[in-house]
Amino acid sequence: MKKNFLILILFFYFSNISVYSKNNLYEKIDLFGEVLENIQKDYVDDVDQSEMMDSAINGVLQSLDPYSAYMSPELFEEMQTDTRGEFGGLGIEIGMEAGVVKVISPIDDTPAAKAGIKAGDYIVKIGNEQVQGKSLLEAVKLMRGPVGTSIELTVRRKKVKKPLEFKIERKIIEVQSVSSKIIGEEKNLGYVRLKSFNENSDKQFLKSVKEFEKKSKIKGYVFDLRNNPGGLLTQAINITDFFLEDGEIVSTKGRKVSETRKFFARKGDEIEGKPIVVLINNGSASASEIFAGALKDHKRAIILGENSYGKGSVQSIIPLRNGGGIRLTISKYYLPSGKSISEVGVTPDIVVEEEGDDFSINTDKDNQLNYAIKLFNS
Repeated sequence: MKKNFLILILFFYFSNISVYSKNNLYEKIDLFGEVLENIQKDYVDDVDQSEMMDSAINGVLQSLDPYSAYMSPELFEEMQTDTRGEFGGLGIEIGMEAGVVKVISPIDDTPAAKAGIKAGDYIVKIGNEQVQGKSLLEAVKLMRGPVGTSIELTVRRKKVKKPLEFKIERKIIEVQSVSSKIIGEEKNLGYVRLKSFNENSDKQFLKSVKEFEKKSKIKGYVFDLRNNPGGLLTQAINITDFFLEDGEIVSTKGRKVSETRKFFARKGDEIEGKPIVVLINNGSASASEIFAGALKDHKRAIILGENSYGKGSVQSIIPLRNGGGIRLTISKYYLPSGKSISEVGVTPDIVVEEEGDDFSINTDKDNQLNYAIKLFNS
């Protein structure tokens, strides 16, 4: 029954396509039906046809890009629910790459970051469950659970031969998006670490900058976006606008006219042209890449560190009639230069890789930050 229903949906969906394309698609639909019949008849184990259909739908979406996915009614309801402290997380922003869950970035001061999870790690097992073949949202569901309970993650890391195992305790994830301090040998540099682009990031960020500007000794700024997984597009635009006098910040392009837009800076540089160094790494994604890329294109800042993640797309959550939903990519970001961030990221002006096994962001062992400080003294 479910098979026939899906084929009927496909029939109506493709009813407005050219005759040549229709013939090819109808052949594929017939082939799909034939495959389902053979599975039902000959596969070694009994198969839940409903789950198989969900997997087929999810496979279609995941073939588009790593960020599109299907949510069953149960998963969609769970994702929409405000747990209010009932469930905890690990503090990891994840994506999909070639069917494997990849860590975009661990969030500072969360269980994952403290355990040693790094941007670029591939999660191959969650507890006893193999991740290969699961959707991104299924992986998220496995990692969530009651606060105080633990989960074991098995990861693969570049340049490390054996898989690494981490036992991590779930906690409520509360991210303070902005922290700041005075740095430099002469205590004349403003350092602002931006951990995410949430609803209040622009106000917190600007407050930190204005407090620094009251100090006449400040001669430049280091803005740290390492392991910042991004967030709200509006926040990226607002914060970038602080440091540009004019010009384009970012554009989005999609199939719909409403998703094709350009955003421009308003007159006024909050720090009146003082030099800026922006720190990025493989865990800097999405809104972080807009900020870094726009300042780079306008030659307003020196970008230092490692190539960013390369997530330059916008997703929309679309409810479905069955109570489920889909997460679908509806547009892509483009920098002022016209370049897409997707799968490419932002390349630093000065490449400085992490050094040492004891490397830690914003400490004496942070060679990238130390390099940035030296730039102001050269």
